[in-house]
Amino acid sequence: MGTPVLIIGASGSGKSASLRNFKEDEVLIINVSGKPLPFRNRHNTFLSDDYQAILQKIRTTALKSIVIDDCQYLMANEYMRRAKENGFQKFTDIGRNYWDLIQVVIRELPHDVIVYFLGHTELDQNGSEKFKTIGKMLDEKITIEGMYTIVLKACSKDGQYFFTTQTNGADTVKSPMGMFEPAIPNDLKLVDVIIRDYYSGEEPEKCEDCTGYIKATKSQTVKDIIAGTKAKTGKQLCSKCYKGWVKLHETEGV
Repeated sequence: MGTPVLIIGASGSGKSASLRNFKEDEVLIINVSGKPLPFRNRHNTFLSDDYQAILQKIRTTALKSIVIDDCQYLMANEYMRRAKENGFQKFTDIGRNYWDLIQVVIRELPHDVIVYFLGHTELDQNGSEKFKTIGKMLDEKITIEGMYTIVLKACSKDGQYFFTTQTNGADTVKSPMGMFEPAIPNDLKLVDVIIRDYYSGEEPEKCEDCTGYIKATKSQTVKDIIAGTKAKTGKQLCSKCYKGWVKLHETEGV
C-alpha cells in the first residue's frame, strides 16, 4: 500500500521549489504542466498529462519517492481537450480518472513508495481553502482531501517559505499526530525523511528529561536532534529541553 501525500498552495508559494534538495536519483518527477523546475537541477522529469502513461511509469519505476507536479492540470488539461463536448460525461470521466490514479497509489504500489501530489488551491462556497478541482463530482461525491492522510500547505510570509501541517480552521491541511511541528521548512526531501521515520514501525524517540516525544523541527530531523543533543549534553533531548539546557549552562558560565 503506497502513501499518497497532497501538497497544496497558491501559485508561487514554493510547491515546486520544495523539490530542490532531492538528488536526481532519489525522486521521479512527473511534470504534468510542462514548466521547468524553479531551481538549477539535473533532474530528468517525465513530461506527461496522460493517465495511462503516468500509471505505467509509477508502476515500473524503482524509485521510492514520486512527485506529480502540478497534478490539478491532469484534470484541467483533460477538460480543455474536451471543452466542446456537451453534457456531463466529461466531468464524470475527469473525476473518475483522477480517483483511479489515487487508488492505484493506495492499493497497488509498495508500502515504501510515497507519491506527492502538488496542486493549486481555491476557495469553496464557505470561503475555506481547498485543493482545486474541475466540476462538482470530486468535491461533492468524494472529497479529495479525504483520500490523503497527509495534506500540507505551502505558504510564504516576509520572504520566508514553509509548509503548514495542521488546519488553521479555514483550510483542509492535516497530518498524523506527532509527525510534524505546526510549521516546517519548505523542503520536500525533509518531509520525505520525516514521513518514512514516522511510519518505520519503530518506537518514537523520547526526551530523557521531559519524556515527551522528540519531533523534527524546521531544520532538523529527529535523528539530527538526537545526535546533536547527545554530543553536547550526553543525553537525547527534545528541542525545548535542549534550549533550556543551553540557557542554564550559559547562566552558570556568567
